[in-house]
Amino acid sequence: QVQLVESGGGLVQAGGSLRLSCAASGRTFSSDAMGWFRQAPGKEREFVAAISWSGVITDYADSVKGRFAISRDNAKNTVYLQMNSLKPEDTAVYYCAAGGVTPSQARHAYDYWGQGTQVTVSS
Repeated sequence: QVQLVESGGGLVQAGGSLRLSCAASGRTFSSDAMGWFRQAPGKEREFVAAISWSGVITDYADSVKGRFAISRDNAKNTVYLQMNSLKPEDTAVYYCAAGGVTPSQARHAYDYWGQGTQVTVSS
């Protein structure tokens, strides 16, 4: 059974940092693109960041460029999202996704999803 399990969420003050992790099990994702999305209450799930299977190609939403960094460790079947200079508007449930050949901002490009981890940024 394929599983993606996010961790590292929590409550942080504005300007602070968090590092999210997404551990995959059930199959290896070393040949797949992986991404992070987020969903705030009452809003659509939106793209945050994506990374190619090799880690060479990354893509970010404009709202997080320069503040967030996505990385992966294929030996550990894990993808990370380092979030710095957090703002209250970053508050959301963050989801990990895997699948596809190239990094994509489109939700339908990903075959597997985690259950999400809550990130709350206080002002």
